Amino acid sequence: MQHVLALILAGGKGERLHPLTIHRAKPAVPFGGKYRIIDFTLSNCINSHVRRIAILTQYKSLSLDRHLALGWEHLLNPELGEYIFTIPPQQRIDERWYEGTADAVFQNIYLIEKENPPYILILSGDHIYKMNYAEMFDFHLANNAIGTVATIRIRRKDAASFGVVEIDGSSRIIGFQEKPQAPATIPGDPDHCYASMGIYLFNTKEIINELKADSGKSSAHDFGKNILPEMLRSGRLYAHEFKDENKKEAKYWRDVGTVDAYWEANMGLVAVDPLFNLYDRDWPLRTHQGQHPPAKFVFAQEYKGGRLGIALDSIVCGGCIISGGRVQNSVLSPDVRINSYVDVRESILLENVEIGRNCKIRRAIIDKDVYVPAGTTIGYDEKADRERFFVSEKGLVVIPKGAEIR
Repeated sequence: MQHVLALILAGGKGERLHPLTIHRAKPAVPFGGKYRIIDFTLSNCINSHVRRIAILTQYKSLSLDRHLALGWEHLLNPELGEYIFTIPPQQRIDERWYEGTADAVFQNIYLIEKENPPYILILSGDHIYKMNYAEMFDFHLANNAIGTVATIRIRRKDAASFGVVEIDGSSRIIGFQEKPQAPATIPGDPDHCYASMGIYLFNTKEIINELKADSGKSSAHDFGKNILPEMLRSGRLYAHEFKDENKKEAKYWRDVGTVDAYWEANMGLVAVDPLFNLYDRDWPLRTHQGQHPPAKFVFAQEYKGGRLGIALDSIVCGGCIISGGRVQNSVLSPDVRINSYVDVRESILLENVEIGRNCKIRRAIIDKDVYVPAGTTIGYDEKADRERFFVSEKGLVVIPKGAEIR
């Protein structure tokens, strides 16, 4: 893996995750209490022994840059040729922003040519999954491929939401379909298709040639739409089926690109036996660890009308104080304060949120630095919630960072 340079695409606006992306890039959005979304891709890199990592940023990258500087850059040793660093658009090619996934890489050809790695691994910084990229690399070499696409098996009826990869019996890619209504199925399995995961491994020489050729065309400058279809002619483009390091029967890969998907993925973590395991010592998940005191639960006055500080089926991070309130089926990031007679259910509270006395909160996402005044009710009257807050298609209430609630 010392011959691989990883480029992580982390520059998207994340408009579908609004308002959580008002002040931060999508990969910097907190997830699972203490993590950021990008931590899962970076953890995969470190666990796969990928030690040269460049992160291509663009919009609202300050929060992401800070997180990487505090939690990741010290892990690798530059004296051994290892590094993690971020690259904003530098206008080396011309005066424009990145215009597609392929264009983002093309505008950084200077870096690729300077580093001169034999192989380029293209990753997305906004998916939740566990994958050993070394196994994909071995597959790539074994097939003498010039490009390998990571794929995941999906139901045929769900294919209209994905880019579908068509393969022959030897896993050679023979076609691509973007969100097809009549998708190509897996040979021998008419009920399932292979969807692209947005993870690509290329021979450097060949992909540079393709990127340069694409740059002069009128196209979307996208890997799935433009680059990969052009590379089909070589006959050396292959599909590598995703092997999940999560060690569950059902493979776990989530694009938390909408508010509803983000909430559902977080809620899945608080199950008794969650599909995604945060506690796997064989595949550690790393992040920036803030200096927070232990979580604390106070008041055990269980008699009628008393106060009981309790959290059930929930994730509670360091620095949280649950003071005479109840939290159930929820995720609490560091330094959250729950005051007396509060009832919080099926909610995500990000860092430094305080819930005043006698509040009732249900199916809500409350971003950082929000104080919810005493007696506030959220998530029980959709009409009233829509008058004050953002409400998703499935009725989730989202309160943006630092909002003042009256």
